[in-house]
Amino acid sequence: MDHADVMPAQSGIRLFPLFKGRHDVPWWSLVLCGLFLLPGCTALVHKGTPVNTIVIEPVAGAAEAKPAAFRLIGRASVTGGKDSFSGGVQWHHTDTGDEILLLSPLGQAVAQIQRNREGVYLTTSEQETFYADDVETLTERVLGWRLPLMGLQYWVRSVNSPATVSEVDMDIDGTVVAIRQDGWEISYLGYFPMLATQTMQTKTTQTQPAHPKLLMLKRPGLQIKLVIDNWNAGNH
Repeated sequence: MDHADVMPAQSGIRLFPLFKGRHDVPWWSLVLCGLFLLPGCTALVHKGTPVNTIVIEPVAGAAEAKPAAFRLIGRASVTGGKDSFSGGVQWHHTDTGDEILLLSPLGQAVAQIQRNREGVYLTTSEQETFYADDVETLTERVLGWRLPLMGLQYWVRSVNSPATVSEVDMDIDGTVVAIRQDGWEISYLGYFPMLATQTMQTKTTQTQPAHPKLLMLKRPGLQIKLVIDNWNAGNH
């Protein structure tokens, strides 16, 4: 594989899991549940559903804005690039960077991606570590497909990145069903059920926003499916 323009970093960095313990649900146990029929999944979008499209312009100072921290465990399938991928994903996002672990169908580490203020490092299962300024350049060179991390950190929460212009499709209930931004089209095909919580002081019930469970990202020549099995928003 051609690693031109990607600088090797220091060797010896070991892959490590981002979550302690084993996840109870194997990545393959649902097999995307027929791609669309997911347990505990709601708000599935069907073709022909009326949508309202709004165009959102970039926000001044958006480069300094950071999405809230989260951890998630899920499964991904990538097709259309120079190489493909199918397996598990563990992602820890904070206001200072990201750690993403890609796993094989058998749970073995395939690659670890670490992003911080200095740039992005990718360590392979052979313990080779590569460096680049941005995630898309690094993943395309080393893995054979582009991971749009700077946008995905927003899209995974069903919101657009404030850094560039976007088009957002919403259904009659205000649920986001699609986002088009930076050459990508993100379709939201399933959400977790909305959670209702009651505060002890006011005894009022508040509804937590539903998190996406099944996303489909497309751009010419590349398609990424992401199923989220476990979500911990605001977890540092």
